[in-house]
Amino acid sequence: MADTWQLSAVASLVEELDKKLLVVLRDGSKILGTLRSFDQFANIVLESAVERIIVGASYSDIPLGLYIVRGENVVLMGEVDEARETEGLTAVDNDEIKRAREAEKAAEKLKGEMLKRMDFLDME
Repeated sequence: MADTWQLSAVASLVEELDKKLLVVLRDGSKILGTLRSFDQFANIVLESAVERIIVGASYSDIPLGLYIVRGENVVLMGEVDEARETEGLTAVDNDEIKRAREAEKAAEKLKGEMLKRMDFLDME
């Protein structure tokens, strides 16, 4: 029964061939590209792939070219509505978005450290 489900789930990728997809990976990165091929393990090949980095209301696309994704790393995959894909977002250059991402990570780290220090307080 499990083999039938896996086969049908992977076979459903046929409908997505030659379409622009958004693929969210286990590490949280978001890859956009045109699906060109896949195999029985849901490994996929994306053409003209970019990594989209979003920080707040800003985004930037880092070109990756032809990109192969191992199926076990895919968390979510879906077709992109090109008319709405950047709705509400502002495009910025790659250097600016990388600085913004680093600042966001530093802020999250600081927040975590502060919460650890305040752990002894009972907030209820």
